[in-house]
This record gives sequence, structure tokens and C-alpha cells, in this order.
Amino acid sequence: MPGVSARGLSLEQRRQLAVNLTRVLARYRSIVDAYIIEFFTDNLWGTLPCSWQEALDGLNPPQLAMQLLGMPGEGEVVRYRSVWPLSLLALKSTACALAFTRTPGFQTPSEFLENPSQSSRLTAPFRKHVRAKKQHEIRRLGELVKKLSDLTGCTQVVDIGSGQGHLSRFMSLGLGLLVKSIEGDQRLVQRAQRLDQELLQALEKEEKRHPQVVRASPRYSPHHVVRWVEPTALCEELLLPLDTSPQSRARLLLTGLHACGDLSVTLLRHFSCPQVVALASVGCCYMKLSDPGGYPLSQWVAGLPGHELPYRLREGACHALEEYAERLQKSGPGLRTHCYRAALETVIRGAQPELRRPGVQGIPRVHELKIEEYVRQGLRRVGLDPQLPLNLAALQAHQAQENRVVAFFSLALLLAPLVETLILLDRLLYVQEQGFYAELLPIFSPALSPRNLVLVATKRPLGEAFSLLEMEDS
Repeated sequence: MPGVSARGLSLEQRRQLAVNLTRVLARYRSIVDAYIIEFFTDNLWGTLPCSWQEALDGLNPPQLAMQLLGMPGEGEVVRYRSVWPLSLLALKSTACALAFTRTPGFQTPSEFLENPSQSSRLTAPFRKHVRAKKQHEIRRLGELVKKLSDLTGCTQVVDIGSGQGHLSRFMSLGLGLLVKSIEGDQRLVQRAQRLDQELLQALEKEEKRHPQVVRASPRYSPHHVVRWVEPTALCEELLLPLDTSPQSRARLLLTGLHACGDLSVTLLRHFSCPQVVALASVGCCYMKLSDPGGYPLSQWVAGLPGHELPYRLREGACHALEEYAERLQKSGPGLRTHCYRAALETVIRGAQPELRRPGVQGIPRVHELKIEEYVRQGLRRVGLDPQLPLNLAALQAHQAQENRVVAFFSLALLLAPLVETLILLDRLLYVQEQGFYAELLPIFSPALSPRNLVLVATKRPLGEAFSLLEMEDS
């Protein structure tokens, strides 16, 4: 999906973009703030302008992918079956123009061409126990951190919210960085330590098999720490140097791969510490941000009318637009899930009006079920009588509107990247208000990892050297 490059915008351009985003999101709040499971109970289709209804009604999923989300197949030309109202075309153009692009600025070699689950850019020991998505992420972020470390004279990397330590292991045992790995869950840390030893043994075996291969960098195991990092207080353990020699002076680089909710904010707050010279953070789970505290961070965004982002907007910003567009293009039966769940909501409220939007545990193979079978299973999962009398005619009428449900959800997804853009823009402005330097780079393939924008912050400007971070290693 096209968009605006986050790289190289001036302070004034960033501020103006924030103004435009708050205005657009306020104008279309009824769409992005809606819950798709209330499509029938709240008549969401009826909230759209009549001209929009006429343009979207009857479009099949592949047409929605091409004409609304702007993702035609290669060489295809979008052809509208009717003249769209200017207001809908303006929404589509505005959503594309204001969102930060998630398309990397370079041609990434297809590391999964030979095997979709094994990256050709990682050696076998680093791929073990790691899914393809994570292989791609740890390689790309690890290589960026290595370059940033070299550019800023970093002496130690601190990986916050390190989980099972996949990123820490690659940075330390693969790239030769000195890494402290901080994770609050002791079980994950114990698992990480076991995987460290397993990887060390595998690497030693590789060296014995290929003694002619000279190791390019020294080998350090990650130093694991069990510690919760509080969003409102500085973590002393984080700032302690691993090298304790008297002449050592810690220069820390903070990183977090999809640091959840407030954890990404915590990294930004720690960036102001004198020991920290650089940061590379990829956030996620925006709906878990504290309110207030997690957003807004910058004085500029906090002062804008309409800057508020309620839970539903932040939750929607975590959806994978590219993945959904691909599902639309394939037009599979799985697309009917939202329609079925919205129909179930009408039955739930008819039986128990005060029960609104209850969580429904996953119902297997939804696409193979008749709508009434799905509703009965759903009633059981929310603690209601599955033998309630059902109005089959009403359920079938709901099912007949499946494409309308998909169209409304597509509209919300078209706007969702604007919410993510505003959250990340707020973080850029916050760093800049502290007197530091920050940029955003699309670092992962969005098809593999939708939350792919890394916030890179430094205490001193990197100038032309910053372009090295965008390059893909050969």
C-alpha cells in the first residue's frame, strides 16, 4: 500500500502530518471506532452515506481488495463498475497519502524462495526452534542493530522483553555483540538459557566440521536477567555495564522486537539516560498502552484537538492490512467469520440484552458450518442455552449480507494504518522534543511482519551514515 515515507521529514512536516491525521480520524471516527460484531445490532451499514452504500454494495472480495484497498495484481488496472462518489475516493486517497509506508525502500532477496520455513540468510543453527516470521525479524533487526552499534560506538546492547532470546542469541552468538537480555517471565529466561547452550554446542560442531572457516567476530553468550521493566521508573539493572573493568564506560543501545504496549514507551523513557546512546525499537499491541501515559507522549500531539485514541482504534491499528487484502483476493470462505459473529451477537442480545460483545472462544472450521450451527456453538461458549429457539429466516438474511460486512471491515482497515502512523509519529516528536534525533524505517517485509516500522533514535545526528541502516546486506 502506498504512503508517505517517514524518513527525512522536517519537524514542521511531522507536526503538520499529526494535525492532518487527527482531523481525518475525527471525521471518520464512526468507522474506525465501530466493532464489526455489532454490524447488525448497531446497523453499521446504515451509518455509511447512501452514495457509499451504492458504490460498495455488491462488490465481491477481490474487487474490494483492488478498488478500495488499492492492491491490484501486478499489471492490473482498477476498473470501477460504477462512478464512485468523490467523498469515498477522497477517503481512499487520503488514507493512502497520510499513512507511513510499510514497504521497504530496497529489494529484499527472497530468503524463503527455496524453503518457505527456512531462511537462506541464516545458518541452520540459528533457524532451529524459530519460525519463518521470527527468522526474518531477528536477522533484519539484528543486522540493523549491529550497524547502529558500530555507528554510535555502542559497548553493550540491551534487549528488552527478550522472551526466549532468539534476537539476543543472533546478536551475540551470530554478530559478536555484547548483549544483556531482560525478560520478566522466569520460565522464558530458563528456556532462553537452554537454547543458548544448545546453539553453542551446534556452533562448536559446525566449527569442527569446517575448521578452515575463520570466525569473523568474537563469540559472547547473552547475559540473561529476570526483571520486570516498569514503564514509569528507570530500571537500574538495565543500565549496569557487563564489562566491569575500571576504565570501561557503558554506551548502551536499547532494542526491543515487538515490545508489547507500554514496553515500547519504557524504552523511549530510558533513552534519556546518559548511558544510552541509541535505540532501535519495533512496537506492537497498541491497545495495551496505558491511558494516560502510553499515548500521547509528545507535547505537540497532546495539544491537538481530537488526538484521543480509544481502545478500539488502537486495537484496530494492530490488524494486518496486507494479509487481509490477500485473503480478499483469494475470496476464501473464511471471510464469513465476521458475518457469523455479528449474527451471533444479535441472538446473544436477544437472549440476554446486558451481555454485550462477550469473547467467544475459537470455533473450529467455521467456514464449514451452517450459520445456525455456528450460532448454537457460540451460545454454548458464552454460557447461554444452545437450544434457544432461533429465527432461521433472520439468520439467513444476515448471511446474505456477508459482502457488506466484509466491505465495512475493509473500510475500517483502510483507516487503521492512520492510527498506527499517529502513534509512531507521536513517538518521533517526543524524542525530538527531548533534543534528540529519531527516524522510522520499514525494516521487515509487511507480508511476513505487519508491525514492521523500527524507530531508530540517536543522541547525535548520523547524517548520511543513516542510509547504511536501510541497506540490505549482501
